[in-house]
Amino acid sequence: MVKRITFIVNPVSGGKDKSSVLAAVGRHMDLSLYSYEVLQTSRAGEAEEMARDSRSDIVVAVGGDGTVSEVGKGLLGSEKALGIIPCGSGDGLALHLGISRDPVRAVKTLNAGCIERMDVGMVGERPFFCTAGMGLDAAVSLDFAQSEKRGLNTYITTAWEDWKHRRPERYIVEMDTETWAGDTLFVTVGNANQWGNEARIAPHASLCDGLLDITVVQPFMTVEIPDLAARLMAGKADTSRHVRTFRSTQVRIRREHPGPAHYDGDPFEAGTDLRFSLRPGALRVVVPPSRVGKI
Repeated sequence: MVKRITFIVNPVSGGKDKSSVLAAVGRHMDLSLYSYEVLQTSRAGEAEEMARDSRSDIVVAVGGDGTVSEVGKGLLGSEKALGIIPCGSGDGLALHLGISRDPVRAVKTLNAGCIERMDVGMVGERPFFCTAGMGLDAAVSLDFAQSEKRGLNTYITTAWEDWKHRRPERYIVEMDTETWAGDTLFVTVGNANQWGNEARIAPHASLCDGLLDITVVQPFMTVEIPDLAARLMAGKADTSRHVRTFRSTQVRIRREHPGPAHYDGDPFEAGTDLRFSLRPGALRVVVPPSRVGKI
């Protein structure tokens, strides 16, 4: 029986032209297995609506983490599966899942049709699929979202400017069986293992273990940034003496002052008290055959 796929394309994500992606779909989609349609978004929030209204078996986010997040939210509560053709600035969830940024290989992953169930994180009532957090990384997300330029270089420049003006703050992190308190630059709550671009802030995170991976980053000096960055990109962030890691089914984080928080890089203003939880196996997702049982 032929299954139906809807491709939801964000034409502006990552500042990248999507014509090569659509060409790859046209050339390599296996029409003996699937019929498909292509929809393009024209405003924020439209991808979520399209995903919710779709009657397809698989709904594919063609874009970056923001598009993936919108489509994923639209699929929650259904048996429709999320597919991804990553072409954004970070592509965090796709990279965790092992989905290639090469459009042809991403289409071939869809043709293979391997589907797993993944956990979905919650910050309050907001779902997230990759990471959420408070502190410096949330401030960077806010400033990056307000920037007119996209891409990794802009993100690095934004992070550097925010770093120069950020001061540590006392946090209290309450988990299932323990509580941690101390001066902190930021706390990341991971469902997946990274922010994007293989920057693995929670290198041992799994999308199907029913646990959140909490990473607390304590104050460090500017001269230590290269070492921390190298560990982050090597998947060894947890080996730094400035990093504390925990696992829990839920977490409550309190801080001294209100400020930005984020979910999947989408910033919002938050108070001093946030609660994070998990919905185990809440979303079906298409994965490469090599990642079945390994997400």
